[in-house]
Amino acid sequence: MLTAAISFLLTAGGVAVAGLRARQRCLRSATRWFAVALLPAGLYLTGLFPLASTIGRAFADWATKLVFDPRVWTGVALLGVSAALLLATTRWGARRDAVESAPERPAAAGPAPDRPAVAPAPPKPKKRAGGKQDDGLGDFADIEEILRKRGI
Repeated sequence: MLTAAISFLLTAGGVAVAGLRARQRCLRSATRWFAVALLPAGLYLTGLFPLASTIGRAFADWATKLVFDPRVWTGVALLGVSAALLLATTRWGARRDAVESAPERPAAAGPAPDRPAVAPAPPKPKKRAGGKQDDGLGDFADIEEILRKRGI
C-alpha cells in the first residue's frame, strides 16, 4: 500500500513539473519530464517494484557471501581463469585461421590488375650528415621553409 502511494505521488509530482515546463514553452523538457514521471506508476502497476526488491536482497546476500566466504572467492577465480582461457583461444584461433587460409579472389572478379590498388609509400628522407642532432622537430621542416619564403 505504501509503495502504491509513493509511486503515484512521484508520478503526480513529475507531471506537475512537466506542466510547469510546458507552460514556460519548453516542450522538449516537458515531454522528458512527463516520460520520466510515468515510470514509477508503470513500474508499480506491472509489479516490478517487488521484483526489484527481491533482486536487491539477493544481490546484497551475494555481496555479503563474496566478502566472507572463501568458496565464493574460489568461484570468482575459476570464472576469471575460464574467461582468460576463452579469450586466449579465441585470439589464437583467429590468428591461426588467418595464416592458414589466404584470401582468395572470387572467380567473377577476373584477373588481378597490373598495378597495385594502393600506391607505394614514399621513400623516407635520409639523415643529414652535418652532425646536427635530431631535436624531434624534423616534421616541421616544410613549415619552416614556407615561413622563410614569406619572410616570417
